[in-house]
Amino acid sequence: MSRLFGSRTGALPHPREVVAVSADGARVHVEVYGPEDAPAVVLSHGWTCSIAFWTEQIRDLARDHRVIAYDQRGHGRTPAPAGPSGYSTRALADDLEAVLGATLRPGERAVLAGHSMGGMTLMAAATRPAFREHAAAALLCSTGPSRLVAESLVVPLRAGGLRTRLTGWILGARAPLGPVTPVSRRILKYATMGPGSAPERVDTCARIVHACPRRPRVAWSHVLAELDLESGVRELELPVAVIAGTADRLTPPVHSRALAAALPRCVGLDELAGMGHMTPVEAPEAVTARIRELVTTYVQAQEKAQEKAQEQPQAQEQVQVPAQAHGDQKEGAA
Repeated sequence: MSRLFGSRTGALPHPREVVAVSADGARVHVEVYGPEDAPAVVLSHGWTCSIAFWTEQIRDLARDHRVIAYDQRGHGRTPAPAGPSGYSTRALADDLEAVLGATLRPGERAVLAGHSMGGMTLMAAATRPAFREHAAAALLCSTGPSRLVAESLVVPLRAGGLRTRLTGWILGARAPLGPVTPVSRRILKYATMGPGSAPERVDTCARIVHACPRRPRVAWSHVLAELDLESGVRELELPVAVIAGTADRLTPPVHSRALAAALPRCVGLDELAGMGHMTPVEAPEAVTARIRELVTTYVQAQEKAQEKAQEQPQAQEQVQVPAQAHGDQKEGAA
C-alpha cells in the first residue's frame, strides 16, 4: 500500500494483495486486511484518492473485521484505462463486481462503504447480481447522484450558468497539480475540507490527491460532470446510511438530503457539523463508528438469526428421537 499517511496510532497490518479482473480485462489492485473469518467491509474511495484515503478506517476496523479496499481505475496501483471507453459508471460497477467476486465467498454478505465517486460506484452497481448477492448494507459518504457541477459551491457565486461553467472548468482543468506547496494546500482545503480541519489532515489529503495522475483525474472529471445515477439510488433496496459534512463544497448537503429522501431503506442521515468533503479523513471516528454499527446490525445480527433458525429444527429432532425410540421399545415388548 502507498504509505501516504503518517501513523498516529501505530502501523497498519500487512495487507494480502489481490488482483481482481474486471469485465473488460482491467486489473484492479485490491488489499485485504484483518482476520479471514471476520465480518467483511468493502471500501470504495473517491475521485483523485486511493486506498490510502481509508487508512484510519482500515487501522481501526482490521482488528476485528476483514477490510477489503481497492484502487479505482487510474488511481493508486490500479492502471489507467487505455482509452476513453474505460471511463464510465458502467466500468465503476464492473470493477466493484470484480472485487466482490475476487474477495468474498459465494453468498457472503458485507457492508459496502463508498466515499464521493466510491458512493457513486455503489449506486451504479445497485442492480448488478454480485452487488445484490454480497451487499448486506451500505454507507454513502459525501456523495451525490447527479447535478454535481451545478450544485457545487467551490466557486463562490450565486447559482446559475456562470457558476456552473466556471466550476466545470476548474474541476476538469488539465493543468498538472504539481508538488504539494503551502498554496496548493490552502486551495485544496478551501475546496474539499472544513475550515477547522487540522493541518496534518489537510496535508494527508493534499498528498493523496496530488498523487493522482493527470489523465485519469481529467477523464473522471468529465464522467462526473455528466453523472445521472438517480435510478440507481432507487434500486438500492438494502439498508443505507448517509453521511455528509455541513461545510462540503464539492457535494453540499443538498445531495445527501435528497439521497436520504429517495433511498428505499435509508437508515439514517448524519450531518457532521463543520466537516467538508473528505469526511473519512476529517471525521474518521464518526465514519468508522457508522460502519461498525452497520456490520453489527445487518451482518452479525443476521448471521446469528440464521444460525438460531438452523439450530431449532435440530433441537426438535433431538426431542422427537427419544419419543420414537420409547414407542419402539413398547411395541417390541408387546
